[in-house]
Amino acid sequence: MMQHYKADSSVIFTDEAGRQIDTFVIADTDTHTGLTHINHGNLKVAGDWLKLHVKTACDYHMPIADSFSFEMIRKLRDKYAVLDALKTATISQMPEISVLANAS
Repeated sequence: MMQHYKADSSVIFTDEAGRQIDTFVIADTDTHTGLTHINHGNLKVAGDWLKLHVKTACDYHMPIADSFSFEMIRKLRDKYAVLDALKTATISQMPEISVLANAS
């Protein structure tokens, strides 16, 4: 059975050397390939290389009293700040449309 991870979930990635690395999911698990896009190394990995972080509750990392949580929040804030800036830049580059009414 394929493990499915949601975007922004905190996960632990186990690399080929057996090292466990705290990271988060960038994009949901692809249902066709079974790969999950994670932040660490911008990798797409199989679900059996991942497990939910031990402090995860209801799909999301909960207590923010530790340094890992603060780092995760900072990364997510930075990620969405970039996405928001791109949207704002795209909108500001759109040509202005002026509508003139004929008063006849």
